[in-house]
Amino acid sequence: MRADAQNNVDKIQKSLALLAQRMDRETAPHRLEEFNARVEDPGLWDDPAAAQKLMRDRQALVDAMKSYDDLHQEVEDNVELIELGEMEDDADVVAEAEAALAALVEVAAAKELEALLDGEADANDTFLEINSGAGGTEACDWAQMLQRMYVRWAEKRGYKVELQSEEAGTEAGIKSCAYKISGHNAYGWLKSESGVHRLVRISPFGKGTRETSFASVWVYPVVDDNIEIEVNPADIRIDTYRSSGAGGQHVNTTDSAVRITHQPTGIVVTSSEKSQHQNRDIAMKALKSRLYQLELDRRTADINAAHEAKGSAGWGNQIRSYVLQPYQMVKDLRTNHETSDTQGVLDGDLDKFMAATLAQDVAGKSRAEAQSE
Repeated sequence: MRADAQNNVDKIQKSLALLAQRMDRETAPHRLEEFNARVEDPGLWDDPAAAQKLMRDRQALVDAMKSYDDLHQEVEDNVELIELGEMEDDADVVAEAEAALAALVEVAAAKELEALLDGEADANDTFLEINSGAGGTEACDWAQMLQRMYVRWAEKRGYKVELQSEEAGTEAGIKSCAYKISGHNAYGWLKSESGVHRLVRISPFGKGTRETSFASVWVYPVVDDNIEIEVNPADIRIDTYRSSGAGGQHVNTTDSAVRITHQPTGIVVTSSEKSQHQNRDIAMKALKSRLYQLELDRRTADINAAHEAKGSAGWGNQIRSYVLQPYQMVKDLRTNHETSDTQGVLDGDLDKFMAATLAQDVAGKSRAEAQSE
């Protein structure tokens, strides 16, 4: 086997070793048997929340085992093909198997990164909030562009996307919006997006000048029902108001929207898409998730690093720059990962940016260390 092919096999084997370690490969079959036995329990759905969690945990284990087995089998098959091709002096077979191994290196690296999403809340669903910052109408338009970008990213991954609230801009775009995004590892992937995002472009509003706009993104996990978060009723203020959305499907003609303010922390959450009773429930869940996120921030330095840009949405606090003029470039200021495919990023191609930040956090590197490299 040629040196480059052997090098690729070694890389994949290292990824397989990490995957086996993360899911505890030796005990995985026994744990799956236990899951299957519990699934067959007639009383499982007496507690729907616990049942849903059990089913999610079981499916995560099944997926992890299948990913490992499939990758392991593909490596063995291609190594055998190379050995067979070399024995029979068939250069085409060898070349095809070597190309397959090279492609598997990227697949293995992606699986390895996903296996690293083992934080306390990484597997949870997530809330995503976007707020326009410095830049007026330009910033509201930029916030709407980010809204589209994240919705497209989530839909490409097969996640369920639910709009929680939206406030239209005075002239264009949106002042803010909030989503619940549901799917395995939704929070784990999106948590790296928290911070200020900066846009540089020629103004589309008739000015013809180059403008800089800012918007902030905030991501926090949906709290599982088995996580107890106590909220003192005396600490919250609940206001109802009439939604002022952009019209169409988001029109709300009654005072059904709900805003909850947690006075000790200043956290404000809203919901304006359903009935007042449903909005109270949605907003309270969002508040508990925000409070849970604060606790994670206090306890976990890695999460603090991932959310280091929590200042105002303006100069000096940005985590990523999107430059459309005078050149095309999207650059993450924490990892230095960049691409000239600005349209692809704005269409939701964010995985490489997220993976770079995740890898940096797992390696324990600070923003300054990553930038110096």
